Amino acid sequence: MTSSAVAQPDPRGASGARAQDRSQGGESRQLTLVTGDRVTVDAQGKPVAFRPAKGREHIPVQRMSDKGHTLVIPADAHRLIVSGKLDRRLFDVTELSRPENLRAQRDGLKLIVGYRGKQAATAKAEVRDAGSTEVRRSLTSLNAESVTTPTADAPAIWKALTDRRAGGERVTTAAGIDRVWLDGVRRASLDKSVPQIGAPEAWKAGFTGKGVKIAVLDTGTDATHPDLKGQILAEKNFSAAKDTKDRVGHGTHVASIAAGTGAKSGGKFKGVAPDAKLLAGKVLDDDGYGDDSGILAGMEWAVAQGADIVNLSLGGPDTPEVDPLEAAVDKLSAEKGVLFAIAAGNEGSGAGTVGSPGSANAALTVGAVDDQDKLADFSSRGPRIGDGAVKPDVTAPGVDTTAAIPSGSLIAKEVGENPAGYATISGTSMATPHVAGAAALLKQQHPDWSYSELKGALTASTKPGAYNPFQQGSGRIAVDRAIAQTVVADPVSVSFGVQQWPHTDDEPATEKVTYRNLGTSDVTLDLKVTGTGPAGKPAPAGFFTLGTDKVTVPAGGTAEATLTADTRLGGTADGTYSAYLVATGGGQTVRTAAAVEREVESYEVTVKHLGRDGRPAVYADSTLYRFGVDSGDPFLSPQVVDGTAKIRVPKGTYVVNSTVYNDPDDVTKGADWIARPKVAVTENTTLTFDARKAKPVKITVPDAKAKSRLFSPDYVVEEANSAVSFGWLTESPADIRTLHSGPKITDGSLAQHWVSTWSKGASTEYDIAVGGTVKQLATGFDRKFSTAQLAKVKITMGSAAPKKKGSITAFPFLPTQGGGWATSIEQKLPGTRTLYVSTADKAAWSFDFDQQGPADADGWPTYEANYQVGAESRYKAGKTYAKTVNTGVFGPLLDNKNYGIVREGNDITGALPLLADGRGNAGGMLFSSAKTVLYRNGKKLGQNGDPVAGGESFRVPAGAADYRLTTTVKHSAKVNPLSTRVDAAWTFRSKKTAFTMLPVSTVRFTPAVAADGRVKAGKTVSVPVKVHGAAAGKNLKSLKTYVSYNGGKTWKKVTVKKGRITVKNPAKGKAISFAAKVTDKKGNTSSVKIYSAYFGK
Repeated sequence: MTSSAVAQPDPRGASGARAQDRSQGGESRQLTLVTGDRVTVDAQGKPVAFRPAKGREHIPVQRMSDKGHTLVIPADAHRLIVSGKLDRRLFDVTELSRPENLRAQRDGLKLIVGYRGKQAATAKAEVRDAGSTEVRRSLTSLNAESVTTPTADAPAIWKALTDRRAGGERVTTAAGIDRVWLDGVRRASLDKSVPQIGAPEAWKAGFTGKGVKIAVLDTGTDATHPDLKGQILAEKNFSAAKDTKDRVGHGTHVASIAAGTGAKSGGKFKGVAPDAKLLAGKVLDDDGYGDDSGILAGMEWAVAQGADIVNLSLGGPDTPEVDPLEAAVDKLSAEKGVLFAIAAGNEGSGAGTVGSPGSANAALTVGAVDDQDKLADFSSRGPRIGDGAVKPDVTAPGVDTTAAIPSGSLIAKEVGENPAGYATISGTSMATPHVAGAAALLKQQHPDWSYSELKGALTASTKPGAYNPFQQGSGRIAVDRAIAQTVVADPVSVSFGVQQWPHTDDEPATEKVTYRNLGTSDVTLDLKVTGTGPAGKPAPAGFFTLGTDKVTVPAGGTAEATLTADTRLGGTADGTYSAYLVATGGGQTVRTAAAVEREVESYEVTVKHLGRDGRPAVYADSTLYRFGVDSGDPFLSPQVVDGTAKIRVPKGTYVVNSTVYNDPDDVTKGADWIARPKVAVTENTTLTFDARKAKPVKITVPDAKAKSRLFSPDYVVEEANSAVSFGWLTESPADIRTLHSGPKITDGSLAQHWVSTWSKGASTEYDIAVGGTVKQLATGFDRKFSTAQLAKVKITMGSAAPKKKGSITAFPFLPTQGGGWATSIEQKLPGTRTLYVSTADKAAWSFDFDQQGPADADGWPTYEANYQVGAESRYKAGKTYAKTVNTGVFGPLLDNKNYGIVREGNDITGALPLLADGRGNAGGMLFSSAKTVLYRNGKKLGQNGDPVAGGESFRVPAGAADYRLTTTVKHSAKVNPLSTRVDAAWTFRSKKTAFTMLPVSTVRFTPAVAADGRVKAGKTVSVPVKVHGAAAGKNLKSLKTYVSYNGGKTWKKVTVKKGRITVKNPAKGKAISFAAKVTDKKGNTSSVKIYSAYFGK
């Protein structure tokens, strides 16, 4: 018998964690944290269970969730995250469970480790010696390495990265370790021209990009495309793909916008800098995703190859912290003089949506406009997260842009080629190479210019639109103006930072703008500033002012002007103010964007933590959650120094959640969980959390010999149409004491829950889930349960394959909680497990069965069959219930409600379990092969290697047509010798529609089969047969059934009488197979064949 705090994952081809999820093919996953602990997430990415790494069973784990976003943070990692040494994304299970991250991490943990100081070499050696850790890349620009560690070696890498000898501070980064990042995933900035920016005028002036190198770091480029033939000087692959070929089409499209010759179109689709040369770095794979370290390596390679401009039409979410890509952009720009043109992103019109690395200071960040200079709806907006700085810097055409595309690429298939060899697509990806190409024209004109002069000229010479700086930067680039630009401004945008509330005593903030004259004649500039308030209305008179309204900039020299923001003048309108400083003279215009954050009403919050000895806590952590946050991170975790946390926060309602550890050097020796579930911050606020007042937690089950396997308490707070949950995962209730702080909450917005699992012997367990709405959190908790207060659920677990192990996971549901966390305990199959479950507080339970397969390469168990044992149900105390799972006959299940085949718009998708067990429990097995084919009007429309449940959708034409959908799945007899092959087919007529279940049916055979999949050989039996779906009941037109005793080589028709067929059981060791064909009264047909349904014995 083994135990783990985990809900087991579903194998490929089975389904997710809950009845609907499992049947519809959502695959639950195990995520390995850098500590070695594992989290199981369901099909929607929601974490449902936790498995500690060996030796970490007693380390408590914090969890916090809001809006479906969950962090799972072991206690020994929290301080490192707060101090900025450890990337919080490493514990963000919502982020880690994104499909692209799951794919990127399938070979192990991918990290970027930064080093520092004299002990860097020693630290590198220890990291490399951590198990089978492999150094994938050396990233010299950051003094870092990207490493891959097999998940089995995660505890070893955690040991190498941390130091437990720092007395009183528990865990720090090891000597020589600077910072540890997730090697995250970026994607192409593509949303589902050249004359516009003035390029022809630049060409006429002789500037075509000749002699300039543009690096395009993307999905690769098609060097055989006529528009790029001879343009590519070098190419290299940094992605997970096998070669540099562009199978997506994105990189080719981007490269041809920047420097395509337009040869295939007779020059019609010529790029901005057709005589520039390209360096093609493939940093995104054949699905359009790439890891941070590959992109970093591509950036370093491009610089080493002599790139003048680097185009990055890619990105990912930004955070207030500086990530590795942002750091590299800034460092390479400053040290090598290379200009990085980077897409702002396609996250739409919300504030603060500009992605990384476009958020880097040095980046020339590009938004998108259409051919009428209208800002694209998808174009990401500023201000930059964290400091309110101006981003993007400029805009460029990025809507319906036609450029080169490789025939047969993903984009060519998706949008088509028109004309051949070209595609029209949109995104800031398309806007960015317009800017890179424009920069190449300027670089040809001014070969001695560094990135700052190029960026300055392009931002200074833009054409403004009717938008503020956070929407368009300085405006849409105009290269015809840029080539005539001799005066540039430094900085290209001005940030005054945050001016603290209240503003009546604000000191006016002043910044210098330096104008640099790169020409041979003096230029006199007239200066004017216009400001805009947070609501888009003009800023008050005098809010933005100039020290002078005129400057003369000598040839080859500089002149300074001062810009002042007086935040005393905003009245009650707090928020972000922006401005344009426009300098005109000498036939040119210099535009400079500016911004200041007039802080909203805010206060200092101080949280003092006292230990059990009454002194300031040596080690504590604290997290504040702010309700009502539309953008940005609502979880705020200040550093705790000498027991005190201090943070400045906007006026509002907060949760304050803290932990005081009894032993600062050993987090396993008890923790005091103290929380103020609601505090209205309307003034400077000080809270004192005194661990001496916390009380112990005790849960008692009927059998004193039962051992605690999982304790998972939590509380949920609601406010302003949002909710947040804080909780813990520990082995035993004895690990934690609790304390409520603050007044009672009487509006029904607070709930608290207590979940625990206990086991005795190999086949008995106690599952407790209680809780609900409370007026205050429990200060201590003591609850005793008798057998009479629990329901007894006996679950028979079948297995037709020998020497198998399996488990039942009891998932709790409480009205105020939704689903709770759970644990599972493996035992031999076939077998029976007896669960005693709590019934108080309207608790409901869902039981999941998992059949264990061979251990994976890391020594962790795998799971080859998964079933959801009945729907979420409530049980009565004192009653006994019996359930059976994983017995035959296994076959398709549908009800045209939860399970079936769906059409929505022009997509047809299967959501139908093909191997539901004989009791109708939805789920499935690990398939060895699967094939699904869709025909339209007799012609094959599409095919994939997925089962009809959980497979990809088929995109179909809108018009009405006759369809035939076929699917075949097979699995190994070593997994289960029953139903080793299932064939199913359906015909129906369909056209474009809103979400609807299509009229399909199936037939189920439900004989009595023993737990080992056997029946008495040669006996004549009556087998129930039932039609499910569209043909059920009065809708049935015809039903034909068949049996086979030779593996489906020949079939014998049998007649259905009163819902049953009479058959002779197979001989000992032999199998019987079933088949059926059904037609409903509207002419829709369905058929099914189930091979080796059961065996004789």
